[in-house]
Amino acid sequence: MVPRGYNGRVRRVSREHRVRTFADAQQLGSAWRTYKATGDRVLRNRLVEHYLFLVKYAAERVGSKLPDEVDVDDLMSAGIFGLVDAIDAFDLERGVKFETYCAPRIRGAILDELRSMDWVPRLVRHRAHKLDDAVRALEVELGRLPNDREIAQRLGMAESEFEKLLKDANAVSLVSLSQSFSDSESNREVSEEDVLPDEKSIDPVLEAQKSDVRDLIKRDLSRAEQLILVLYYYEQMTMKEIGATLDLSESRVSQMHSAIVDRLRAQLGLTEAFALPRTDLIA
Repeated sequence: MVPRGYNGRVRRVSREHRVRTFADAQQLGSAWRTYKATGDRVLRNRLVEHYLFLVKYAAERVGSKLPDEVDVDDLMSAGIFGLVDAIDAFDLERGVKFETYCAPRIRGAILDELRSMDWVPRLVRHRAHKLDDAVRALEVELGRLPNDREIAQRLGMAESEFEKLLKDANAVSLVSLSQSFSDSESNREVSEEDVLPDEKSIDPVLEAQKSDVRDLIKRDLSRAEQLILVLYYYEQMTMKEIGATLDLSESRVSQMHSAIVDRLRAQLGLTEAFALPRTDLIA
């Protein structure tokens, strides 16, 4: 992405090895005066190339404080717009060095581009920074992690307002799934996507426990008792509906169910607090 009308080649150079499209200060000054008098775009493009090192320098400084996912080349593209605007607006008669004049414009163009790409409102991000500062200050003072009440008091917020701030602050923190880091155990690069838990995968421990319970039911319960458990815990039928299905009274089904549960509790060696999960027992 380059400014409209800029046909020069963007050369990526370090500040130490800047591209000089003009041999000396005299040629540079002559180019400035000619451009201001004629508005020659070819001459402007040469000025852009001459000062491109300033864009590179500003982009690297801003990029050093950003996550690795932010490409410095993208920041440079935004900074070139600021450089072109500075060249167009620069007044030769004011006696100010162009490098001093354009530096804040380049940085401002880069920051404006970052803000335009940020989906979080500036006010929310500002308040999230205040929250982080308050937490760090309290950690130093208390020697431990502060609780929500202490943080809210430090920020001078009511409980409801602080809860909203926490919700907004959580939205600010995003992690790229392609972000990679070094695994100290395997000495290889892994990404966030590699370590995310699969919520749809089957838990082998839970499946083994459910299988054990099913085997216990089949081994030690009669067919009628098994059917009561299946209808109650899996089919979600009421005692009355089960009684109608098995041609038993509702009270009789309730008695049988209680007896079955007591027997299973004793066999599994669990405490009186044990309760069969209605959705996980049988699948």
